[in-house]
Amino acid sequence: MKVGDHPHRRYNPLTGEWVLVSPHRTKRPWQGKIEKSEGDKRPAYDSECYLCPRNERAGGVRNPNYESTFVFRNDFSALLPEVKNINDVDSDLFRAQNVSGECRVICFSPRHDLTLAEMDIPSIRSVIDVWEDQYLDLGKKYKWIQLFENRGEIMGSSNPHPHGQVWASTSLPNEAIKENLNQKKYFKKNNSILLLDYLQMELESSERVVLENDEWAIVVPFWAVWPFETLLLPKRHVRSFSELTDSEKDSLAQILKTHLIKYDNLFSTSFPYTMGWHCAPTDDEDNKHWQMHAHFYPPLLRSATVKKFMVGYEMLAEAQRDITAEQAANRLRELSEIHYSKR
Repeated sequence: MKVGDHPHRRYNPLTGEWVLVSPHRTKRPWQGKIEKSEGDKRPAYDSECYLCPRNERAGGVRNPNYESTFVFRNDFSALLPEVKNINDVDSDLFRAQNVSGECRVICFSPRHDLTLAEMDIPSIRSVIDVWEDQYLDLGKKYKWIQLFENRGEIMGSSNPHPHGQVWASTSLPNEAIKENLNQKKYFKKNNSILLLDYLQMELESSERVVLENDEWAIVVPFWAVWPFETLLLPKRHVRSFSELTDSEKDSLAQILKTHLIKYDNLFSTSFPYTMGWHCAPTDDEDNKHWQMHAHFYPPLLRSATVKKFMVGYEMLAEAQRDITAEQAANRLRELSEIHYSKR
């Protein structure tokens, strides 16, 4: 789909929201804030890191001498499994409801100096297995399982040790509600899966495809908000990790590593982002309209030290971007698959 270099809006069928695209603005001079990039050199073990093996965490809890992945309940959880009930408030102007849940930390590796991009394929596969285990375990009790990683200080990561999180809750959060509603509406109308139909069109045009293998594809979505936002999708109908084959998990580890290497290579830095998996809700529905997928939301715009800010018009009206999804995909697609630190 060709839309030209003039201002236009693009629709996100997953959320029902619009994004303003202004390609002509890439020609303007940049006078925004320059931030210092964080250093990439870290020791393999840091005695002061509360996520490294054998070290003490808050409250005197000591980590085991783990050699692969390690999961523990977040010492400062935003959700709690047992909460004091409040009386549900349901009126036109004041609404509140009870919510309970669990928050866990997933250490990807005992090595303090690595990222997912720098871990080997078997180690990344171990992380995928843990994601599946957490989804299945927490899904026995909670309706929504949110697996995610905040990478980099400017994305709010409090510790550079390679780790992610999983938050499970008794209710669906806002983004899940929107995606659930729109996928269901599309399925009822077309008797097909929204994201599979979308992916097929993307693969046919290849304009926004960054990477693909036999079982997975990564695209810069047509409706992307962040400059180098990407969407990771399986090529067949899969609702959650529990439906993936061993082959699909292996190929996921491979494409994930390659993708993150490309991210690092874009500005020759440990690329910051928030990524997260959206799998089918773990409720009593069959959720046949769902397609599992992962979102990557990186903030960097023009270099390792220049980020996009969501301010002004974005906060008060709607999201806006300058470089098009097509331009971003082309830049990512052309990057080397060898990590810049190895060249």
